Amino acid sequence: MYKTNTKINYYFRRLIFYFWFLFIVGISSIIIIFYAAFKGYLGTLPSTKDIENPAMKVGSEVYDSNGILLGRFFSENRTLITYKQLPKDLVNALLAKEDIRFKYHSGIDAKSFLRAILSLGKKGGGSTISQQLAKLLFTGPSAKNKIQRIHQKLLEWVMAIELEKRYTKEEIITMYYNKFDFLYNAKGIETAAHTYFNKKVSELNLGECAILVGMLENPSLYNPKNYPNRTKKQRNLVLYQMKKYNFLNINRYTKELEKPMIINFKIQKKDFELLTYYSEFLKKEIQDALDEHEEKTGQKLNLYSSGLKIYTSIDAKMQDYAEKAVKRHLSQLQIEFNRFQKTNKNAPFLNISSEKTKRILISAMHRTTLYQDLKQKGFTEKKILEEFKKPQLIKLFTWNGSKKVLMSPWDFIRYQKSIIQAGMLSVEAYTGFIKAWVGGIDFNYFQYDHVSQTQRQVGSIFKPILYATAINELHYNPCTKISNEKFHLGKWSPRNSNGKYGGFLTLKDGLAFSVNTISARLISEITPGPVIDLAKKMGIESIIHEHPSIALGSSDLTLYEMTGAFNTFTNYGTYVKPSILVKIEDENGNLIKEHVDLSRRQVFSEEVGYIMLKLMQGVVQYGTARRLQSYNFSGDIAGKTGTTNENSDGWFIGMIPNLTTGVWVGWEDRSSHFESIKLGQGANMALPIWAYYMKSLYKDINLIYHDKLSFHKPKNYQSHWDNCNETHFKEKNIISKEKKEENKNSLKEILDLDRNLNSENNKDYDK
Repeated sequence: MYKTNTKINYYFRRLIFYFWFLFIVGISSIIIIFYAAFKGYLGTLPSTKDIENPAMKVGSEVYDSNGILLGRFFSENRTLITYKQLPKDLVNALLAKEDIRFKYHSGIDAKSFLRAILSLGKKGGGSTISQQLAKLLFTGPSAKNKIQRIHQKLLEWVMAIELEKRYTKEEIITMYYNKFDFLYNAKGIETAAHTYFNKKVSELNLGECAILVGMLENPSLYNPKNYPNRTKKQRNLVLYQMKKYNFLNINRYTKELEKPMIINFKIQKKDFELLTYYSEFLKKEIQDALDEHEEKTGQKLNLYSSGLKIYTSIDAKMQDYAEKAVKRHLSQLQIEFNRFQKTNKNAPFLNISSEKTKRILISAMHRTTLYQDLKQKGFTEKKILEEFKKPQLIKLFTWNGSKKVLMSPWDFIRYQKSIIQAGMLSVEAYTGFIKAWVGGIDFNYFQYDHVSQTQRQVGSIFKPILYATAINELHYNPCTKISNEKFHLGKWSPRNSNGKYGGFLTLKDGLAFSVNTISARLISEITPGPVIDLAKKMGIESIIHEHPSIALGSSDLTLYEMTGAFNTFTNYGTYVKPSILVKIEDENGNLIKEHVDLSRRQVFSEEVGYIMLKLMQGVVQYGTARRLQSYNFSGDIAGKTGTTNENSDGWFIGMIPNLTTGVWVGWEDRSSHFESIKLGQGANMALPIWAYYMKSLYKDINLIYHDKLSFHKPKNYQSHWDNCNETHFKEKNIISKEKKEENKNSLKEILDLDRNLNSENNKDYDK
């Protein structure tokens, strides 16, 4: 008996020894592992700076001149919110579902951890909210390998404790909600609320809070858009947990269970990302400002992740008026063009061979993503062309909305070439701030920007720069008379579109009727050099070849350049580079950059500027832009039309005392155009857009653009220049006859006095 007891005591003592040995070894191992993890021996840990400033990429918000949100630039569509913006139900649901002892632990909940181990995860996980945040911020998605996942867990424990040291419980909850990805580019709870319920997070009701908290376990599995029934069960589980921990009473819990699950799903990327024609131009201005800021301060800011507030000069209402003006006119102009195309066997191209047509289409084909994909797969050119000629369902742009049709990609390219395009830029005179920028007719279908990217022949729209050079260099005035006789300059023989020559014309009439011989004589006296120099000073950076034909507008320039140049006239000789960016603030409201106009320069005198405005008022009053009178405008308006080779491009730039607005209308390819100068001239293609736009501005009493404004007269301007006692150009009587027909047909009212650069005249450029 004694021996038996002794034997039992021996085994008991050994058991106690091994228990404490294993316990001490286990505790020591945990301490050593934690120590190793803290020291970074088990893997690189985030720096103190990273912990104190965790990566929370927030896009930059872009505002118009009145503080209206235009959109965002972002890599992650996230809007940060504060703890106070979180509904109480959203906080309670999180605690009930994920971490009921959150307020009492320091990052690791031992009870939950042991429960998870003993139940093998069947009774819930052991991760606290702090650990989940550490995972989101630092370790990333769970590794599939068990050893790697254990390693991740250790790092998450360490980082959870570090987060608890540095942040309050409220801050940890807020960071967790701001960081979580709810799918569909909904980064953070605020964007998720907009995406799934079209609400701000502060407006969420109890059921909506429960749905979003239910998604935290697995957003793909409990996606309310794709799996409504499964999501509803998960919502109810969250509600049950809230009742269990006394966040809900039985009555509220029961009522909420009975409610249907309703979402108002709306993907936010398209609604909030700034996808528009001027975005690339704006990005460049912003990046230049951020580079300058970094050079001065050493602080590196990112447009897509630093949460900047960007204030622009764009006026959302003016932008809307501009877009509507483009649509109103081009939708009708397209009808005219399509009617003509019905009899054109090579539609939409004119006056080109089948070989050139094929080259145009092949070139366009090479720029498509379909071509790139087929090429990457190893298709030959012949095989690719065969694929392009196979019909498929394609979504087409029309002015009445998109439609899907069965069409081959080859025919689709031809169709795209038939759509009339446009660019429009509206610039505030004194500041140079851009108020409206329409780079095309629909960014969803046509991304190429026709304001700053498209270089097209400018035609007669260039002539005011020539005239300004003559006035500035030769001291001509509006009443200076120039011979209208036939003129030869070497092999170059410019011709007037009406075939009439003889006599003398004043400078004012020469510009009003855009007479080629007058422009040719001016360039022969001045030579191209000074004209090019003045153009450069007026902001034109594109190449202008030193050839006399620039007098008739043979150069390819952008609408951005031409509108900025014309604004020099509106600004009485002072050039200001057109700009969109007004100021940038960081996420805390600190000023990063404020627009400082360094481009302002006096190009010519105030008197020369005013003389040019008076000359271009003549263009509007009785010259090539007199069609504006049919829109019943009053007040001071100056402007110039332009028409180019074979009617490929129509231009109009109009100025009122505080605003310069340029319009270009054409096609993707220059071989698409109207056959008739009557329809293809700038006065018909571009001018009406300006008119519709300005009518909208004048009607809006909240804007500062109206017909009571006047161009101010400099002291040295001689009033007798307004009446040169010169009989207007010989077409004056014809103009009067045409004037009687204005009310009969708006298209028939235009006597073609702006066709000086039609197909016949442009042949002179190559000589």
